[in-house]
Amino acid sequence: MQRLALFDQLRATDIYDLAIIGGGATGLGVALDAASRGYKVVLLEAHDFAKGTSSRATKLVHGGVRYLVQGNLSLVREALHERAVLLHNAPHIAQPLAFVMPSYKWWETAFYGIGLLLYDLLAGKSAIGATEFLNKQQVLDRLPQVQSAGLRGGVQYWDGQFDDARLALEIARTAQKNGAVVLNYCPVKSFFHENRKVSGLRCKDEETGRLFDIKAKCVINATGVWVDGIRTMDANASGEKIEPIVTPSQGVHLVVDRSFLNKDFALLVPSTQDGRVLFAVPWLGKVILGTTDTPRTDLPIEPMAFAQEVDFILEESARYLSKAPKREDVLSVWVGLRPLVKPHKTSSGTTKGISREHTILISESGLVTVTGGKWTTYRAMAEDVLQQCLDSGLIFKSDKPPMTADCPLVGAPRSKESYVSIPLTHQQGVHSYGTEQSLLLTLPGSESWLCEGLSEAMVRFAVRYEYARTVEDVLARRSRLLFLDAQLAIELSDKVAIILISEHICDPQVQQFKKLAISYLLTSQE
Repeated sequence: MQRLALFDQLRATDIYDLAIIGGGATGLGVALDAASRGYKVVLLEAHDFAKGTSSRATKLVHGGVRYLVQGNLSLVREALHERAVLLHNAPHIAQPLAFVMPSYKWWETAFYGIGLLLYDLLAGKSAIGATEFLNKQQVLDRLPQVQSAGLRGGVQYWDGQFDDARLALEIARTAQKNGAVVLNYCPVKSFFHENRKVSGLRCKDEETGRLFDIKAKCVINATGVWVDGIRTMDANASGEKIEPIVTPSQGVHLVVDRSFLNKDFALLVPSTQDGRVLFAVPWLGKVILGTTDTPRTDLPIEPMAFAQEVDFILEESARYLSKAPKREDVLSVWVGLRPLVKPHKTSSGTTKGISREHTILISESGLVTVTGGKWTTYRAMAEDVLQQCLDSGLIFKSDKPPMTADCPLVGAPRSKESYVSIPLTHQQGVHSYGTEQSLLLTLPGSESWLCEGLSEAMVRFAVRYEYARTVEDVLARRSRLLFLDAQLAIELSDKVAIILISEHICDPQVQQFKKLAISYLLTSQE
């Protein structure tokens, strides 16, 4: 019924100020910013919200230590500011986390420590914790599982972590609360043009097959690594010639049991044998190991890990953890594609030097494309997009200023005094819903647990309030079970499907989910 009401709401507006294509971090951020300023906004996502890159991050809200090493201080400063904003606006799903950087060479503690003191300095009032120099025993107290042989000491610094898919959902719900129409499973099929300018689009409800025509003053392409496909669709209709702007890069993550890192501190190795960064991050009761940075030429919605990437993560983890994770210890493997913006001319096949900063392009037809960037700066990216739209005369100036710097998301407590924080290093549970815990507990099945951290009521909540339409939506992005333990997700999928059917979901797509979940098992990646 909620979905039917959303399509009724979609038809109620003759002309939208903004039509946004893409329901990941960037598109949702633009929708929230625009709706909060009073614009008429519709957002269309071809799959589920955060189905792509935005649910496959390393779960870090950070300024970017690697960018500090590269000397990109402006990007670091902006990201550190946005880190503080995000932690403030969504403390139930974004929280500070201490990182420990162990030193095995005589110069590492001083070298990295000085850099991290600069990191604190750049954060200024947005700092969330002070950098500390640690001796060997202090490192072992925080990370008992770290390799002690040759350990000289280390550095502790602070960044943040978050639940990326649930953050995307909270942004979507907050945008809707501010008047935006947000729809998943509603791909854009074509554009309309008047005088060679984009004036609207045609979309399709994947559940009913029904087509809808939408008029809009401004159309924004926020589809991440897939922006060039949308640009091509527009160009084919308008006659404009375009060049691709995105080079995708793949990041792989392995999930293992909490016993491999059993305290609430993350491990960071700033430079592995080949110069990459290695993380071991406690998250939702498990440990994430990653990540890689490997170029790809294709754009699958569900990318698979390359064998050498898995080998790299396991081999490097074994160098720094006293209990080395083996292939049989891996509970889930997931891969995200990063939309890296191409330089104007490049002869290199690597992606390390390609810009992580976001790029905004406006085509001759008026289609606005935004890509690049990272989760931490999604809100600042949204502000930049709207400013470009204003400067180009695509939208009128609103009487309301930007509102999202102090805009608690749905579920966020209004004061710390009224909220008991449970770290994101701990398993998902009722606490993950913030101020909506009481609403969750009114639903049938609040005491019926499918597994630790997932109740029947949570499945119902996902359908009634969080746009879930399939088993995958529930077990991958409302609950994060697929990303944490793929085999357990498979075992629970039939039970989840039964609940979805009782909530009037006609096709919960349980067999499709089982096939997908098998691909998250390491045995299927080999």
